[in-house]
Amino acid sequence: MYKKIISILLLIASGTMALAHEFWLLPKKFRFTIGEEMHINFMVGENFEGEPWDLKKHKVEKLELHQLTKSRDLRPFLKPEDKEKLKIKFTEEGTHLIVLQSNYAFIELAADKFNEYLKEDGLDNAYDHRKSTNTLDKPAKEFYARFTKLLLQVGNKTDNTFKKRIGLRNEIVLDQNPYTLKSGDYLQCTLLYEGKPSPHQLVKVWNKIGNTTFLQNLYTENDGTVKFPINSTGPWMVSSVKMIPSEKEGADWQTMWASLVFGIE
Repeated sequence: MYKKIISILLLIASGTMALAHEFWLLPKKFRFTIGEEMHINFMVGENFEGEPWDLKKHKVEKLELHQLTKSRDLRPFLKPEDKEKLKIKFTEEGTHLIVLQSNYAFIELAADKFNEYLKEDGLDNAYDHRKSTNTLDKPAKEFYARFTKLLLQVGNKTDNTFKKRIGLRNEIVLDQNPYTLKSGDYLQCTLLYEGKPSPHQLVKVWNKIGNTTFLQNLYTENDGTVKFPINSTGPWMVSSVKMIPSEKEGADWQTMWASLVFGIE
């Protein structure tokens, strides 16, 4: 059915973080009651295993709480020096979406590390360009930004906030509400680049069972969608990265990291 699935339920051993590219928002739980306070960690790392994000290099340009017909700026509640960088209380029942967008940070990687990163994340366009220009043995300079979402449920009343398009440059949009699903169901989502479906792009689907992380590597279909089985309860993350030639001086490449986290009971 999905010919472009290149690996299913690949077991990831916990170990040393590689280039620590993935970024996500991680709460202690995913369902809340009205009036309950939520604590969120900003995490960076690999294999859905991470460490707190250092806000010294990055600036948070957007941090919002979205509901179906409204949004709220959460930046006044941001605590950059704390481990749990965001604490807020929910005042309304329904599905809630937290959205974060960073500025672009700079990194320079040695040739072998950069080539490994391109292969691992399915960035064939950049790898093929380096190969055709005989620069595979050259270091690379990169500007990178993060576009991440966290979907939460407050109370029992669900709504269509899950499919709200925020307008992030690289954005993952759910086509179903995971808080109406259970283990054994399938979930579909759409990857958008500049508001349009992004076909044939690598998407990674992560889920954790205890201390073990499982990974599904998928490629989007022509319409930008991917569909995958929900085979366990616990935290889940969908992630993807888009790389283009840098639009501003000072780097060779510009990358936009997207992630979306939700929980299954």
